[in-house]
Amino acid sequence: MTAGSETDRAVAASNTLLCLTLLWLAGNGMRITILAVPPVISNIHDDLGMTATQIGILSGLPMVLFAAAAVPGSLLIARFGALAALIFGLFATALGSALRGASESIAWLYAASILTGFGVAVIQPAMPPLVRAWAPRRIGFATAVYTNGLLIGEILPIALTIPIVLPMVAGSWRASFVVWAIPVAIIALIVALLAPRPATTISAARKWWPDWRNGLIWRLGLILGSANALYFASNAFIPDYLHQAGRDGEITGALTALNIGQLPASFLLLMFAERLELKAWPYIACGILGLVSIIGVVFANGIVLVLAAATLGFVCAAMLILMLALPPLLSPPDDVHRTAAAMFTISYTCAVITPVLSGICWDLTGVPATAFIPIGLCAVLAITLAPKIVDPRRAVG
Repeated sequence: MTAGSETDRAVAASNTLLCLTLLWLAGNGMRITILAVPPVISNIHDDLGMTATQIGILSGLPMVLFAAAAVPGSLLIARFGALAALIFGLFATALGSALRGASESIAWLYAASILTGFGVAVIQPAMPPLVRAWAPRRIGFATAVYTNGLLIGEILPIALTIPIVLPMVAGSWRASFVVWAIPVAIIALIVALLAPRPATTISAARKWWPDWRNGLIWRLGLILGSANALYFASNAFIPDYLHQAGRDGEITGALTALNIGQLPASFLLLMFAERLELKAWPYIACGILGLVSIIGVVFANGIVLVLAAATLGFVCAAMLILMLALPPLLSPPDDVHRTAAAMFTISYTCAVITPVLSGICWDLTGVPATAFIPIGLCAVLAITLAPKIVDPRRAVG
């Protein structure tokens, strides 16, 4: 082995490590400002005199934006490239969070939240093309890396806002939004300064509108939508269900388990994602485990309830990581961004609709447990569609 080949190998390893670090940081930037809202929601409620409906709108805005702005994000990627879209999205997210700190009215808070959600909606379809460009031989692993960053980005504001950030800013929820905007802006600067530039010029004629007639993107979107709906709808209904059942003391344990349960899946898939990609059985297994977990959440209590919620969180994270690896694996390089955009549009639409259907079931029957019927059907949908995920050699073309 020559000294030159050793040097080339070292440089390649250094570049790979840099790209993986940037992907992990960008994953953090996708969620930090979004999850900065729940810890201070009661402060906002009291300070601005918001109704429960207005709080619900504030909580639902991000998912609506994730669905509605994914395709415009694809247009930005087609015109300017995935890296430029990522940097723009990170800066927009940071700016939107900082502007929420200037909120003196509900309308201003909504407008700033829309900007924040739009920034994240642009970032999401930019990540799969960057994974393919920066780690073409390690797509599953690189996807697990940035998804791990995403999950850490969800946990940090939840864990740190009340005990650390709020005391640091004299209890001001407005200032807390500015604080959480700072790391996202720093991540945007780091990516802008250090990210590898594409070797080719972006074509002005590059396609951006998804091919909605392609059954593959509907399968991808609906399976990812099942995972998102399982996670978001469970977060929405577990607290109220347990409260109605007179089990308020179990709410914190169940919600904590649901969210912390995602981390083991993230770390495990850092090791095993590449062995599982493009196989149907992991999705079928996740769907079965998800369905069993929902049943456990409804009928169990105590430690069994906590284990069921943790398993549900594990399932949601595993499905999320495996699904996010599929657009760069199943699509030609110039189509990754629009496949991903379509997948996010469909999946977050599912995440918005499912809690509504759950609420309708509860209201129509007067039985709180029926709220989990649409959530359980999402697991069944994943089981049904999983065998139809095809090999990339048959999907590309």
